[in-house]
Amino acid sequence: MASLSIPGVEEPDETGLSAPVCRTVTPDGDVLLLVPGDSAAARAAAHAPDDDLTAVMEITDVAPVSVPHRIRGRAWVAGWLATVRADQRGAAALLLAERHPVGELLGIGEALQPEHVPGEYGHAAWTMLRLEVGECAVDDLWGAEPVEPDEFAAATPDPLQAHEAELLQHLHAAHGDQVRGLCALLGDRTAHCGLRDRAVPVGLDRFGLRVRFTDAERRSFDARFDFPEPVRDVAELRRAMHVLFEAAAQ
Repeated sequence: MASLSIPGVEEPDETGLSAPVCRTVTPDGDVLLLVPGDSAAARAAAHAPDDDLTAVMEITDVAPVSVPHRIRGRAWVAGWLATVRADQRGAAALLLAERHPVGELLGIGEALQPEHVPGEYGHAAWTMLRLEVGECAVDDLWGAEPVEPDEFAAATPDPLQAHEAELLQHLHAAHGDQVRGLCALLGDRTAHCGLRDRAVPVGLDRFGLRVRFTDAERRSFDARFDFPEPVRDVAELRRAMHVLFEAAAQ
């Protein structure tokens, strides 16, 4: 879930934010955003001098399973916002459509139409914006820290991202006892998550599994179980999970 805020620019609704309907990162590390054509972000970018509109995108990472306190972390990307130029719209639209296959339904085709200034003689339904990244920060289970723009540009999507929700739901429904059994790997904390306690898998990526343990008194904590090595696909994930479950059962 992402929202876009621009200092000094207010939305007509109560949120004060613009929500991109889809987004992706270019090979150069810029962020492409598809936003409603009548949003404050689209209007501000259309009327601002080139590369002179500062903006902050906040990304909230919400667990795809039903648990209390579902927010797993937040990230902030700050930089300079501009409308995608006419000569770059085709490439930008192809990149968005490639990574968001339903992009045509979200208005990418209309965003390719000739230049239109929001607020003048009506508005286009959708506008593509480009956020040039100046600084980033992440706040999650492991703490808060800055991320350099070149690190942001070099990062690659997690290979399990598209399957995470389905995989977590499967683990919870079909392997609940084995997930609870991972508590045996927690050393001193094992006493706080016995077999009667609830264990819900709340995060999964190429590096490992995150489980939330809750005891009978509704006290909870998250634990991270790292794989022996990063996985590259679902087949390698199955083998890595088998190794974890085997280690917990010993």
